[in-house]
Amino acid sequence: MKLKSRSMIQSVGIVMLLSGMSAGAAAQGIMSSGSTVRPVVTQGAPASQGAPVSQSAPTQPDNSPAANSTIAELQGLIQARGLNELRTTYNGNYGASLLFRAEDLVYYVAMFQQKNFWRVVKTTSEQQAEQLYRNFVDQTVQLADVDIRRIKLDAERASTEKLISVNESRLTALQNDLNVQRQQEQQVAARQDQARAEAAALANDRQQAREQLTTLQRQIRALEEQQAKLDAVGTQAPGDTARRGR
Repeated sequence: MKLKSRSMIQSVGIVMLLSGMSAGAAAQGIMSSGSTVRPVVTQGAPASQGAPVSQSAPTQPDNSPAANSTIAELQGLIQARGLNELRTTYNGNYGASLLFRAEDLVYYVAMFQQKNFWRVVKTTSEQQAEQLYRNFVDQTVQLADVDIRRIKLDAERASTEKLISVNESRLTALQNDLNVQRQQEQQVAARQDQARAEAAALANDRQQAREQLTTLQRQIRALEEQQAKLDAVGTQAPGDTARRGR
């Protein structure tokens, strides 16, 4: 049984899983879904607590090609709460689950993408079930690698675009600051030129005013000297004047 399981797993390569999805969906009853939802088998409590798997699995129509398939059987058991979820691993939009039907000791190993069952293997061998589960998990890791890389690249692109926007705003602000600074420098230079011209004019006016003041002061002193002389003559006695006349 172990060899048969290993051979079956090895025959399903990543290329076959990716390129033959449509054919596999028709053969195994995979339902197409474009919405990003959690996988149909959700992480639940351990089997020791008797927690059933989620009942969100889509039901297949009775007349569908996969109505009589292991996938349809698993979906029916999920709807009927007839399974315990032992393990579930998510990798991007892909996942693998190991389910157990306690009443007849049957294991179901499922691989799914979003809400769609991809592969389901039914076995009564615990060892085979564990090996299948590990193989399915490994496949989901490889399958999800592109999606995970896309998610990271998209996040990095968004972060880079945000940084670009921030830096563009910063660049615009710096350019505006520089323009304002240049305008202010031009205005300051113009005010400095005007102030220097006004200062030169004021200095010239001050020099002319000082020269005019000096001239006025000389004239005033000359007139004061003349006035002093006249005052000195007017204060002499009449006899002295007569004697000087004789």
